[in-house]
Amino acid sequence: MAEQTRPKTRLRDAVMLLSAALMPVPWMVCNQVESHGLGTEWIAVMAGFAIVGAAFLLSWAAELAERDIPQAMAILMLALVSVLPEYAVDLHFAWTAGKDPSYAPYAVANMTGANRLLIGFGWAAVVLISCSKTKSTKLLIHPQQKLEIRFLVWATLFSFLIPLTGTINLFDAAVLLLLFLLYAVSAMRSESEEIQLVGPAAMIDRETSNRGRRLWSLGLFVFAAYGIFIAAEPFAESLVKIGLDWEIEEFLLIQWVAPLASESPEFIIAILFALRLRGSIGIGALISSKVNQWTLLVGAIPIAFALSSGTTNGLPLDERQTEEMLLTSAQSLFAAILIADLQFSRKEAILLLTLFLGQFLFTSTEVRYLFIGLYFLLSVGLLFQRERRRDFFEIVFSSPFPKRD
Repeated sequence: MAEQTRPKTRLRDAVMLLSAALMPVPWMVCNQVESHGLGTEWIAVMAGFAIVGAAFLLSWAAELAERDIPQAMAILMLALVSVLPEYAVDLHFAWTAGKDPSYAPYAVANMTGANRLLIGFGWAAVVLISCSKTKSTKLLIHPQQKLEIRFLVWATLFSFLIPLTGTINLFDAAVLLLLFLLYAVSAMRSESEEIQLVGPAAMIDRETSNRGRRLWSLGLFVFAAYGIFIAAEPFAESLVKIGLDWEIEEFLLIQWVAPLASESPEFIIAILFALRLRGSIGIGALISSKVNQWTLLVGAIPIAFALSSGTTNGLPLDERQTEEMLLTSAQSLFAAILIADLQFSRKEAILLLTLFLGQFLFTSTEVRYLFIGLYFLLSVGLLFQRERRRDFFEIVFSSPFPKRD
């Protein structure tokens, strides 16, 4: 049976690899032509496809690299690579905001959208698919994820303080980057597990020599990084122009469309793990991604803004961005408490998804604060459960550095 299915698997993986590699090509070609004559919509589509394809290639390159570099380096590299597509778009807005303050809301929109999408859709989808495939009512989370949950809670608690100054400033960046470094060091000291490759990364690893695997990893990374580099700015700018031309709120386009493009590979890979009865690995990857985004990505925004503006001022937050930050923090806190017992039930996933989708139906200020309050009430309600409260405080107040035997 295995011999019959292997050719099909190899063909599927090869098609996935080729498809992802071809997605950036049209924009790469058009980018070389100064007068390509493409309309704004076509630029958004082609540059967006370039980012999606490149993001897939990056994820496979990073997985392959884990085979050949020290674990400490792999952790840091994977943390950077996993958010690189999101970086490209978000830091473009932050950098541009340093010269044109009207772009400041877009940086916050993209960052909050990416974070809420990761939890509200990504986490919920993996749990629901995993429960469906295993015919169970809950997904068990690996105890190693206590590390990520701990740093997620710490970063979330600090994030509630950010709006108090009306900016995301360099002090915020210092705290968040320090949390990321502590997380990286803690992860380096934790026990490592055998790497499990899936999809094209597994095919390349299986079909090539050690040298070939390294060349593939390097080639995919360079090609993908170049694709993202040339596509990020036109993609971001085209979304702004589409919003203006079509009289659609640009904030919403940037908050949800751009993250969908950059986050899609993470979602699909995690969902593939769930479909293959490895839901714990899939949800573990998304929890790690949330920590990376909530520390490294958010911390990089005020640095890009300061370098561009030539000042030490923070990225300004108006009333709308303050609400979005608080809503994102409230969702993050609720989700962290939800998984503190290392169990993620189908009902909890449906609740998380319902709350996330409800934000699309009602977008007024009053309703956003209603959702913030609802997340807080649910968080408090969870902490009234004695066992969950015990698990939560044990994770939060225990040492981040694993004990060595």
